[in-house]
Amino acid sequence: MKKTSIALLTGLLSLTAQADNIAVVGGYVHTLSEQGSVNNATVLIRDGRIEAIGEGIEIPAHFRVIDAKGKIVTPGLMGAYTSVGLVEVGSSAGTVDASYKPQDFSKAGAALDVSYAINPDNSVVDVTRIEGFTLAATGMSSTHTLFGGQGAIISLGDDDNLVKAKAFMTVSVSNAGADDAGGSRAALWPQIENAIAEAQSLKGRALGPKDEWHGQLSKMDVNALIPVVTGKMLLVVDARRVSDIRQVLAFKARHPKINLALLRATEGWRIAGEIAEARVPVILDPEPNLPYAFDMLGSTMANAGRLDAAGVQVSIGVDTHNLRLATQHAGNAVANGLPWQDGLAALTINTAKLFGIDKDYGSLEKGKVADLVIWSGDPLEVMHAPEQVLIKGQPIKVESRQTKLRDRYLTLERDTPHQYMRP
Repeated sequence: MKKTSIALLTGLLSLTAQADNIAVVGGYVHTLSEQGSVNNATVLIRDGRIEAIGEGIEIPAHFRVIDAKGKIVTPGLMGAYTSVGLVEVGSSAGTVDASYKPQDFSKAGAALDVSYAINPDNSVVDVTRIEGFTLAATGMSSTHTLFGGQGAIISLGDDDNLVKAKAFMTVSVSNAGADDAGGSRAALWPQIENAIAEAQSLKGRALGPKDEWHGQLSKMDVNALIPVVTGKMLLVVDARRVSDIRQVLAFKARHPKINLALLRATEGWRIAGEIAEARVPVILDPEPNLPYAFDMLGSTMANAGRLDAAGVQVSIGVDTHNLRLATQHAGNAVANGLPWQDGLAALTINTAKLFGIDKDYGSLEKGKVADLVIWSGDPLEVMHAPEQVLIKGQPIKVESRQTKLRDRYLTLERDTPHQYMRP
């Protein structure tokens, strides 16, 4: 009897393991790798990672087959700068973990670490991932400090959400950054340079609790900047007008070890060649087409296309918990000059490279994590949507609080009042 039970248990465990193995068959696959795009392709997924991609691949026994014939298959999309996992409804949801009121703990803001605040049950996660997003770079949106804290890369799957803690540091040199630094860029930039100099003076050695320190930054803030000045942590710099962007490029020239990216770069198209020459990537919100403020008078929806044409690496997805709109933004950038394949890259491989996770994410290649999306049609067209999303090789329910509410009230004629139904 015991042997029979053991045999049954072994068989069930075997079936459970085999359930993780999937073959996505017949789709038009955009790999975003050197392999390019493959029609009528098979994608083999074993234990959450990609085993093979190509035409005519034999499907091993016990693989679950997902029919993608006539569909488009892409890597899972990645939001390049968001607050997913930190915000529910910012105006009415009580504590908003994407904001911070300056205190003695971290007056400069560098020590803030969002990895402690991410909520995997945040309703925005489901809303975002059913639109094809499987990863997000999430960070603080409002701190009123010199630096905006340390952001993280998160997976939008059901478990093991934190992909990379302390993935990037943010700082604003736009109007908002100047306002928080005393009201002028004349005060902002000396403060930034002093913070960098203090971190560099430690020569890579973090201060301990008993170490004497007489700098302007707190010990926690200056320690948090050590990975930035040594090039191990990406510095994301919000700069919009041309003069601010040029200051960032000059800062990069003074501190060549610092690994930085421009955020927004609304007028970046005007000096696209200079940005490309400095090899500084850009995270864009490509939508501004009007002069919303005096540091974005040169707004144009052609910004992404012009930067890309000059050789700048472009990522899309800026500063919002409403990340699902980024495909529409990329589509509008494509409509205004950005090549289609580069528009898709701006949501996938470019962003993975930017944050140093392209070994595992951003494209469909052998050995990489099996985050992929099966689309009804062009993912950059608003009339098409994901039909299936796989995160770490596992299909997720294409369901969110919003779809549940839609289904709940879709038919109003019911015997039981709606308040008695669970959404």
